Amino acid sequence: MDRLEIIGGSALSGEVRISGAKNAALPILAACLLPEGPMILENVPHLNDVTTTVKLLRRIGAEITFHDGVRLEVDPSRVAHFEAPYELVKTMRASVLVLGPLLGRYGRADVSLPGGCAIGARPVNLHVMGLRAMGAEISIENGYIRARAKRLYGARIVLDTVSVTGTENLMMAAVLAKGESVIENAAREPEVVDLAETLGKMGAVIEGAGTNTIRIQGVETLQGVNHSVLPDRIESGTYLVAGAITGGRVRVNRTRPEHLEAVLDKLSEAGASIQVGPDWIELDMRGERPRAVDVRTAPYPAFPTDMQAQFCALNAIAAGTGTITETIFENRFMHALELQRMGADLVTKGNMVVSRGVKHLTGAPVMATDLRASASLVLAGLAAKGVTIVDRVYHVDRGYERIEEKLSQLGAEIRRLPD
Repeated sequence: MDRLEIIGGSALSGEVRISGAKNAALPILAACLLPEGPMILENVPHLNDVTTTVKLLRRIGAEITFHDGVRLEVDPSRVAHFEAPYELVKTMRASVLVLGPLLGRYGRADVSLPGGCAIGARPVNLHVMGLRAMGAEISIENGYIRARAKRLYGARIVLDTVSVTGTENLMMAAVLAKGESVIENAAREPEVVDLAETLGKMGAVIEGAGTNTIRIQGVETLQGVNHSVLPDRIESGTYLVAGAITGGRVRVNRTRPEHLEAVLDKLSEAGASIQVGPDWIELDMRGERPRAVDVRTAPYPAFPTDMQAQFCALNAIAAGTGTITETIFENRFMHALELQRMGADLVTKGNMVVSRGVKHLTGAPVMATDLRASASLVLAGLAAKGVTIVDRVYHVDRGYERIEEKLSQLGAEIRRLPD
């Protein structure tokens, strides 16, 4: 099991190119099951979760070809299996995203109940409820969601809570359903919009993506198209925090500043100078210690839960006291215990963590418990005195492409230690 060794204390400086968004690539890959012909995807990040999704699509029967290492072709014409088995789904919750496309296109799906990060309950009841409203017969048997439908029909679906994967799954099921579907209290994330744009290119009729009400007029067939995955806003935010936590100057390129407004506001509040262009963001801390900030996570366009852990690390070395309130997932402060091993003064109270910033963290062996927690530990290691070893680095590999290479480009002393 690989580990990351980080020798902290250096201010990062330089530029880094942002990869395609994991949380956009995964639903778009699932959507490749819908059209009659092959899909060509560009800017797909090289991540463990993408590799798992490719394995799953191949298991189902899709033919997948990589061209020149930068383009991925998915041909669904030979799909003949309709099961997402536990051995693949257990490592990645997003595997449940094949449920909607398989049911909408082929009329059946057997999808194992998902696994993934240990950050609390993320039930699939919203997916099941919505598909049942569209006419599907669904049972939960032996750890599998077993869904059948000769044809799905448009329905009005009100989601009890905002769910990104729930919105995406129901969108993909609805595009081939008969009649109009309306999804209310829909997720507004940019990744949902990117999926809607992909489906629109295929011939789907979708209105309202990016708002809380999405209307879909079902069509008979969809066609394969070319699409480039949007940049990863969470990766962008993570490297900007890397600049802030080390007192450095970092520019992220090939990103979309409009998707990071809540994060940039908090970085400015922490004392960073922020400059933006059409597809770049530059942060400059001018060698200063950041100021502690209060953060409250909420669905987009508010502050993203996937940036909470990174700001927990930032607050750990910031001047003053900051409070982070997590409203999306329970059990998402496991990184706080590991940060305490490095000298952070953190107190967890229910869904809040209060940080009294210390001037210095100290390098220590720490263990990643989930994807974003692993990023926070890497950031803390960059700011700490001495050597930090981050174990279970497979978590970070699920969401960050070549993180040690990109941080090295910024001047970090970091290397991967094979087991």
